[in-house]
Amino acid sequence: MEQISNKIRSQVLIDALPYIQRYNKKIVVIKYGGNAMTNEELKQAVMSDIVLLSLVGIQVVLVHGGGPEINEMLDRLGIESKFIGGLRYTDKETADVVQMVLAGKVNKALVAHLTEHQGNALGLCGIDGNMLVAEKMAGDVDLGYVGDIVSVNTQPILDAIEGGYIPVIATVASSKEGQTYNINADTAAARIAAELGAENLILMTDIAGLLRDKDDPSTLIPTVNVSEVPFLKRQGIISGGMIPKIDCCVEAVRRGVKKTSIIDGRVPHSILIEILSNEGIGTQFK
Repeated sequence: MEQISNKIRSQVLIDALPYIQRYNKKIVVIKYGGNAMTNEELKQAVMSDIVLLSLVGIQVVLVHGGGPEINEMLDRLGIESKFIGGLRYTDKETADVVQMVLAGKVNKALVAHLTEHQGNALGLCGIDGNMLVAEKMAGDVDLGYVGDIVSVNTQPILDAIEGGYIPVIATVASSKEGQTYNINADTAAARIAAELGAENLILMTDIAGLLRDKDDPSTLIPTVNVSEVPFLKRQGIISGGMIPKIDCCVEAVRRGVKKTSIIDGRVPHSILIEILSNEGIGTQFK
């Protein structure tokens, strides 16, 4: 039994080697959210995965949101959480809370978790070094201080990587006039990945990936060509909350990211399975 176990362990390492070589010194952007942020066991798995990837020479950039923590703080302050079309309505008071929670509490907690796993992490937010410059989101519905990214300065991120750090980025931005904006974390991760010329963009979610039947996990679609996306929308296979996530993947591919994936963050070590195996775990867009 011990010999079989050792053989399995060695085969896992051998199988991972080509992917370690492929991604060595390449940038992988991971958008971290969903259950993997709130479930302690999953959180520890994500932190250990990121540190492992970093130690084998993969340059991980971690982009995070923090919706549950924002909701909790707004509740404590007696401020109502309001959503329109899946996006948080952000008035001036809420914008201040978003900045405080994301750039302060959540960001620094993630840095501390990575440090606990012997990682070398550096917390940043989009305001630092004009990393994310935004303007008020245009549209028929006024979402308050929710922004569209107009430019990305990658130098603070590259400086962190060059210094041997794992950049951990909170998705708040500022305008040219200094106004703070709340930025959707999927959107920010996609733009950051594109501007960095990342090898891979991974969006962690609470579903298996894109399903032909949303109620049947066995109908996972493993690979989607971006040219197929409009057809899948018309069929209703891409609908609801999946639309903005998949639009981010499509945008990243069109801007030059080699591979984008939506994976199930509820599966422990899903990041390692996605990056270091041929099968992957979610839906890949190319």
